[in-house]
Amino acid sequence: MTTAQPKKLNVIWLIVAAAFFMETLDGTVIATALPQMAATFGTNPVHLSIGMTSYLVTLAVFIPVSGWVADRLGTRRVFAWAVAAFTLASVLCALSTSVVQFTAARIFQGMAGAMMVPVGRLAVLRNTGKEDLVRAMAFIVWPGLIAPVIGPPLGGFLATYLSWQWIFLLNVPFGIAGIFLIRVYVPESPPQPRRPLDTVGFALCGLALSALMVGVEMLGYGGRWLLSAGLIAASVMLGIALALHLRRHPHPLIDPTVMGVASFRSVMIGGTISRTAISAMPFLLPLLFQVGFGLNAFEAGMLYLASMLGNLGMKLGTTQALRRFGFRNVLVFNGALAAASIALCAALSRETPVPLIVLIMLVCGMTRSMQFTGLTTMAFAEVPQPQMSTANTLFSTTQQMSMGLGIAVGAVALHAAAAARGAGDGSYQVGDFRIAFMLVALLALSALLSFTRLRRDAGAEVSGHKGASERT
Repeated sequence: MTTAQPKKLNVIWLIVAAAFFMETLDGTVIATALPQMAATFGTNPVHLSIGMTSYLVTLAVFIPVSGWVADRLGTRRVFAWAVAAFTLASVLCALSTSVVQFTAARIFQGMAGAMMVPVGRLAVLRNTGKEDLVRAMAFIVWPGLIAPVIGPPLGGFLATYLSWQWIFLLNVPFGIAGIFLIRVYVPESPPQPRRPLDTVGFALCGLALSALMVGVEMLGYGGRWLLSAGLIAASVMLGIALALHLRRHPHPLIDPTVMGVASFRSVMIGGTISRTAISAMPFLLPLLFQVGFGLNAFEAGMLYLASMLGNLGMKLGTTQALRRFGFRNVLVFNGALAAASIALCAALSRETPVPLIVLIMLVCGMTRSMQFTGLTTMAFAEVPQPQMSTANTLFSTTQQMSMGLGIAVGAVALHAAAAARGAGDGSYQVGDFRIAFMLVALLALSALLSFTRLRRDAGAEVSGHKGASERT
């Protein structure tokens, strides 16, 4: 592995962080702009949910092939072309005049995003020494944590005071600057072994992920239980077929042997569960503030922005915590705090003082930031360099899937709570949100079992933690 110079390395981190921010922001920013967009297209705002779904599903489907493309064409070339395609797709979204055009542009944008962030992260992994990996992952992760928080209020502000097209046009200057910086600062990766594309594995993986994400999301709408159950069952069967295929294929799309790395396996299992639970919060909290507390969209968005301060505040604290306590202790203890902060949201009511709500939002943001940075760093800390591309592809796929599933799980929990009291008209009460928060908190707690299986000294070379070795 080559290591870039410190100044160039910081620029590489900044480029990938900006790309992660753009990709994540575009997954949530249109949520509050749907009425204005529907007026432009002459349709119902509900029908535009396909714009969000198609983007997230396309991301999940095409991420698995990103590693193969990067190995074949080079990380710098693919990263630059992905940013260019994402920028062009953003322009096409802004120029759309119908739902069909907009959906097609969002699919194109999702395909570009699937190459953009995973390949950018791969460029970081191939140019960063293990001693700098914690700082690199913390730098890359926090913009992606902020994007879901500021996305809804930003989209509502632009749609209200300018026009919804500006949501996508804002990507253009960032995209142009990104292309230039990639060409100047990101070194080309060394040649990788050329392997044929596993088309069967790609098809099975894409179908399994699509069926799972659409099936779980449909559960959140209610009334389509049989179709949802059928899609989820189909996803499980396709997943089994994929696992069997990957074990037999001489050049699998995703090398399953990387799951033999114990730390990577623990983070993949527990991390997927943890991210799914935590990712439900950007959906549930703004909805609670609006539907449960009667705030308008802008007030709800501003109240939730307090969690962004928590995200930023833990940027430097995470590195120190990992060095002092190690990955296992941080992931277990902070994971428990994250679950507790979710459960605390169940205690919120219309009478809760605003300063107390802000404090809880801060804690949610702090625990979310530390957990995501710890998971992202630990995932790659002990993976051998020849398996880094496969590990990055698998991690990126499950990361995107869990973020999409988090929204769906939040919706399912909310519908289940409403159905339990016999409400079938789609109306929600504060009590429904309390049950939903508790269910999500229990899901977050279940992830801790996987983290406890990590060794005491897991990732010590990356974190700099010496406590485990000193006790032995």
